[in-house]
Amino acid sequence: MTKERLIFIVDDDPFINTLVVKRFTSEGYTVRAFETGEECLDTLESNPGLIILDYLFTRQSLIFSNGMEIFNKIRELKPDIPVIMLSGQDSGEVVLEFARKGIIDYIIKDNNLLDNLAAAIGDVFNREV
Repeated sequence: MTKERLIFIVDDDPFINTLVVKRFTSEGYTVRAFETGEECLDTLESNPGLIILDYLFTRQSLIFSNGMEIFNKIRELKPDIPVIMLSGQDSGEVVLEFARKGIIDYIIKDNNLLDNLAAAIGDVFNREV
């Protein structure tokens, strides 16, 4: 059974969202972008095959859940959806905490972001083919 090729990208940086949508739409995936984790949670019934989730959401004057809180809610609602975490930081403690909770991969936002994401996405969707 082939997994649905719908990917959710959840990042408060519109540039990252645009990069991911353009790159992976051109590779045949359906990609939906969200600027908050709450928006993503509201549409989980779409059953994405993968969620790419930012670790830190920073919006002045508005309060949003961070990546860990959203990840925990995804696990409660849809425990079988694989999650790749994105972050601008490479804190070993954060990576270890997510690894213990079952993330598929932890990718640093650097110059290799799209290539690293491509490898991780390929692993997720090829795993169940």
